[in-house]
Amino acid sequence: MVVQAQFRVLYGDTDAMGQAYYGNYLKWFEVGRAEWFRSLGTSYRELEGTGVYLPVVEAHCSYHKPAFYDDVLTITTTFHYAGPARLQFDYELSRNGDSLASGYTVHACVNSERKVLRPPEHLRAILDSSIS
Repeated sequence: MVVQAQFRVLYGDTDAMGQAYYGNYLKWFEVGRAEWFRSLGTSYRELEGTGVYLPVVEAHCSYHKPAFYDDVLTITTTFHYAGPARLQFDYELSRNGDSLASGYTVHACVNSERKVLRPPEHLRAILDSSIS
């Protein structure tokens, strides 16, 4: 399943060169991931309410072209399993169809004591519903 979300680059997201600060791209990946979960009828808040947490254990971003203040960007997010207790989200950040950045985040599935666990049934049902 592919989920797209749009947002506008804020002035505060830019650096002294007028470009979007590179660290914001990971924040924008999180926007995509949050909207991906919302599109499936849940949220991080709801998952955490069940005692399931998804901390980032790996992140990667390749920068292709800069984004600038007031650009309307689209973040495209997809998901796949990266192991028994690892989830990977892939991202493509674009402006008017032009790729600006791509990357991924890998998340461990843990409980409230930060013990790694396989996704519980309720989470697996959500994740599996997105895989075609």
